[in-house]
Amino acid sequence: MMTANEAMQRLKEGNQRFVTGVRSVDTIIKQMQRADFVEGQAPFAVILGCSDSRVPAEIVFDQGLGDLFVIRVAGNIVAPSQVGSVEFAAEQFGTPLVVVLGHTMCGAVRATIDELEKPSTETSFNLLSIVNRIRPTVEPLFQTELKNDAQKLMAVSIRANILAAVNHLRHGSQILEQLVNRGQLEIVGAEYSLETGEVLFID
Repeated sequence: MMTANEAMQRLKEGNQRFVTGVRSVDTIIKQMQRADFVEGQAPFAVILGCSDSRVPAEIVFDQGLGDLFVIRVAGNIVAPSQVGSVEFAAEQFGTPLVVVLGHTMCGAVRATIDELEKPSTETSFNLLSIVNRIRPTVEPLFQTELKNDAQKLMAVSIRANILAAVNHLRHGSQILEQLVNRGQLEIVGAEYSLETGEVLFID
């Protein structure tokens, strides 16, 4: 069974291949072996990432079929269905690592900042449900000097949103919290750079 540290190292190595434009032969072979995964799967990491079309986890980490259990939602927010999905993977497959993957220039975080700066009466209820998940993390930043620097406000808001999701997973589920306390699961945050393709792991 792979450890969380081994899983993270595998992700880091895969991301470095992606950044340099070199694909793993193992990844390519796995994509041609669909039949091998019909009976089951054993993903070594869970990725809770943003729905942004520019951040597909399997490609960003250069992994193949069966390697990653990927959950994607705008703003990489954590709601009950996402928690349940992570619980399923951690219990069912014994996956040792969960990564909350945010990214630079996140549209959901941008929408939250825009809503806080200029509330709209026309925003759909469904979009607001995403904004309202991010709002408690971003709103306090408006009480700091960051409110005078739009670029820094955006960058710090994205990082804060990632860490809030990590904290929610660590402490918002009895199942996940017990696995973490027993050393069977590690939950970390990471930020993907649209500009460079690099993933920075944060905590």
